[in-house]
Amino acid sequence: MLGTRRQGLHAPAAARAGRPTRQGRALLRGVVRRDRTLLEGGAELLVLVLACGPDGTTAIDLASGSLLRLRIPWPAGHAPDLAPFDLVEATLADDPEHDDLAQPEAATVAAPPRQVGRLEGRRVRAMLARLAAAPDGPLLGFYGPSAPYWDFHGLRPSVALVHPTRGPQLMRRLGDGSTWVRFGWERDDVWLPVEDGRAVRALDASRRDRLSGKALATALGFAPHYLLVELSNPRAGHCYKVCAAILPKG
Repeated sequence: MLGTRRQGLHAPAAARAGRPTRQGRALLRGVVRRDRTLLEGGAELLVLVLACGPDGTTAIDLASGSLLRLRIPWPAGHAPDLAPFDLVEATLADDPEHDDLAQPEAATVAAPPRQVGRLEGRRVRAMLARLAAAPDGPLLGFYGPSAPYWDFHGLRPSVALVHPTRGPQLMRRLGDGSTWVRFGWERDDVWLPVEDGRAVRALDASRRDRLSGKALATALGFAPHYLLVELSNPRAGHCYKVCAAILPKG
């Protein structure tokens, strides 16, 4: 069941402190497994958050193990505030609107979800390892940093969990002050804008323009292992590849 947003904001201290909670582990044991995510109006989902921002919340549906992109109706004046590895309950809207050809994983929820715990450790590491994209082609199925919205037909994923083959390196672009991540993806040298607020703040706090290796791990508070790469919502008719989150191994 969904609670109010206030319940979600004032989650148990242990949940916000970054430790797995007993409630989270108990909920995971009660999940009914499915081959596919149930994307019907009113469906109740238990999901593990990987990234949360203005363009949506990317999470793992624990019933199917699939990646989802949830459109959440945040209250006016309230910024998206879910953190990676938050465990939340969400109910899909009567019309989930899961027919976006550029984002086939996307669905709309009825109300802001309720955080019920956190989940980290062995179970999360196993889930992330199963979802990691194989470096056997261009990232998200096409070359280049963007593509016109009308080029998508619902046949390519709009989100990928990437384990870089080189890097990553976090850097500040001096011209406009934007934050970028550079990493290797097999033979490709990939540069993506970063929309992970935690990573941006870590670079700011370091007072450096570039971070990699141990310095990056120290600034983030964990060793980076995965990058969550997504297609943005259309911007002037194009969808752009962005780094939505830098994540640990689990």
